Amino acid sequence: MNSRKLGSFQCSPIGLGCMSLSHAYGTPPSEKEAEQVLLQALDMGYSMLDTAALYGFGNNETLLGKVLKGRRNEFVLASKCGMFKNDAGVREINGRPEMLKKTCEDSLRRLQTDVIDLYYLHRWDRNVPIEDSVGALSDLVAEGKIRDIGLSEVSADTLRKAHRTHPIAAVQTEYSLWTRNAEIAVLDACRELGATFVAFSPLARAFLTGKLRDVNALEEKDIRRGMPRFYADNYAVNLQLLSRVEEIAEAEDMTLAQLSLAWLLGRDENIVPIPGTTNLNHLKENFSAVDLQLSAEAFQQLDQLINQNTVAGSRYNPATQAEIDTEEFV
Repeated sequence: MNSRKLGSFQCSPIGLGCMSLSHAYGTPPSEKEAEQVLLQALDMGYSMLDTAALYGFGNNETLLGKVLKGRRNEFVLASKCGMFKNDAGVREINGRPEMLKKTCEDSLRRLQTDVIDLYYLHRWDRNVPIEDSVGALSDLVAEGKIRDIGLSEVSADTLRKAHRTHPIAAVQTEYSLWTRNAEIAVLDACRELGATFVAFSPLARAFLTGKLRDVNALEEKDIRRGMPRFYADNYAVNLQLLSRVEEIAEAEDMTLAQLSLAWLLGRDENIVPIPGTTNLNHLKENFSAVDLQLSAEAFQQLDQLINQNTVAGSRYNPATQAEIDTEEFV
């Protein structure tokens, strides 16, 4: 298995997104089940784990710290700041330098580590110049508390502004067959600046696995209920696309998940997808995609079949989209 560059590090071509182990998609697994996923991920060869202060309002970082402190040297640890649960118990976006430094101290304590390898600004706080937020993160690099700086959900313009303050090692944004916004400008900007592109939700929050057929069965607190693509009418349209994707997967002798990850891995050596899962079989299935290659014909068929022009529904609802600093198709 080849490795891929991630800032100052080399890591497995596919990393593990840890969010679902603590929240987001309905009831999370038990601590014992989550522990099994994390330990088996390392045993399989995953060597980058992605968490955030926001996930489970700190519980996800606490989980990783408790379970993996004895194996800290086996993986690249990525976390995020700038979006968290405040003292009033409300999710807050805050990119003020003093807050980012406080959040880092809290994360280091929860993760039970002296240093975070890759530390992202989870959201750009539009009330704070990006140069000020990145400046605070550069102070943390100088202090040895973080090694590399990343940005999440930012436009190419914001990335370039940030990079002039301090080199940006990675940009994390949603990217998959059904979310192509990164192709507008950010992927090119990452190549230009030498920043790795980390693709979250590469399986479209389970859509591209083919295992989510009935959105009405989603739990009440599942975040997908608030996403327009998962509204019943839109999802019915999207499922029609998926039936044709299944035909391509069968022709390529891959599962839907493997096909979708192989598509991403084959787009650019600069891309590291980070699918998340709570299921050990899916963990293995996802990672096996690192050894698979799509035919040129399959790439062409997929690009024509499922893209920004054929998918029904927007990525986020208007309130959430207003928080996001990324280029959008019109």
